[in-house]
Amino acid sequence: MEHNEERLLHYVWRHRLFPLAPLRATDGRALEVIDTGQPNTDAGPDFFNAKIRLDGTLWVGNVEIHLRASDWARHGHQGDAAYDNVVLHVVGEADAEVCRTDGQPVPQLQLDCPPGVRRRYDELCRPSSASGLPPCHGSLSALPPLKVHAWLSALGAERLRQKAGDVERRLEQTGGDWEDAFFVTLARNFGFGLNADAFEAWALRLPLRALGRQRDNLFQLEALFLGTAGLLDDVPDDAPDGYPAALRREYGYLRRKLSLADPLPRSRWRFLRLRPDNFPHVRLAQLAWLCHEREHLFSRVLEAASADDVRRLLQVQTSDYWTDHCRFGPPMPRRRARRLGTASADLLLLNTVAPLLYAYGVHRRDEALCRRAAALLDELPAEDNAVVRRWAAAGIVPRSAADSQALLQLTRAYCDRRDCLRCRFGYEHLKGRKEETP
Repeated sequence: MEHNEERLLHYVWRHRLFPLAPLRATDGRALEVIDTGQPNTDAGPDFFNAKIRLDGTLWVGNVEIHLRASDWARHGHQGDAAYDNVVLHVVGEADAEVCRTDGQPVPQLQLDCPPGVRRRYDELCRPSSASGLPPCHGSLSALPPLKVHAWLSALGAERLRQKAGDVERRLEQTGGDWEDAFFVTLARNFGFGLNADAFEAWALRLPLRALGRQRDNLFQLEALFLGTAGLLDDVPDDAPDGYPAALRREYGYLRRKLSLADPLPRSRWRFLRLRPDNFPHVRLAQLAWLCHEREHLFSRVLEAASADDVRRLLQVQTSDYWTDHCRFGPPMPRRRARRLGTASADLLLLNTVAPLLYAYGVHRRDEALCRRAAALLDELPAEDNAVVRRWAAAGIVPRSAADSQALLQLTRAYCDRRDCLRCRFGYEHLKGRKEETP
């Protein structure tokens, strides 16, 4: 609780939400805040390059903020030379005098949180409504569209950088091979949420460097993919001769030949509430077909001129067995092609292609690739999910996947963590209307 109170004090200082009436230091000297300074994200005082005027004398230096003045000594600042350049100690309660390492006193300002800001902050701390709307939703309709768009743009860029960071982690895991990192990322997103972690773990178990030798043989790829996934354990040892039994025998041969690691435990896969087209068996068969038909897929994505070109590259089929099966067992009553729907293909562009383009652009220092990744998100339609629908009910309707990704970032990185003090919507709510601000 005290940590949140101190964060609120930081916020009031940073955004100058304190009253504009004349200020005085705790020793009675007149105080004017010219510049609150820049927030310091490293070790040391909280703000640097602040400017204040104390009894007519200009001081330039750092500002430290504590809930209580006695925290200065409790944190050991009186013996730390890094705090000797503090020109103002901002506190919620001035319960002690403080000094630098040479014994010189540090000017202090007791800063009270304005009642209106306190009331609105307490509103932000309340649980979300039964509808799931954020506590600030009442303020959103009054925001200028330009402010909403600017914050969504910043959030979208933040989410894209975060996903690019995930790509860089996979790049390290695959020995710096971009084609392999693309495949692992694509595999993860073939899990479409529920099985995403299992697909990524599966892809990292594959002998990716050895896939080229099996690429021309779809049957071998299916045996390798399904076997590494642990799904050929569904086929009993005494199964009658047929496609599943043949896959099991082929996997046994490949496992010995390639000295493969143990398969992924079958328990990693989730089937509950999955439509047949989303069963792991089907998705793995589609990935096998894609690997068989699209060599150097990442390079081809880089060369694609439009989103439609990438969609065509990611259109998949399967071998004949999967047209009337979604797992091993009796055939389904009706045969049908197992292709990706438009919405599924767009999710792959959003979650795989755009982050890879951005990460590769950063790696190559190619701003055109980074811009292309952002433009791709602008081309794609907005996602339709519970999070996006809640924000639409609050009055923020996404126009594209760039906006819906921004709303997901806002929800997960700010709202779910109650990090309203870093959110621009939270800032606008705290600031309130001018006529309300004390």
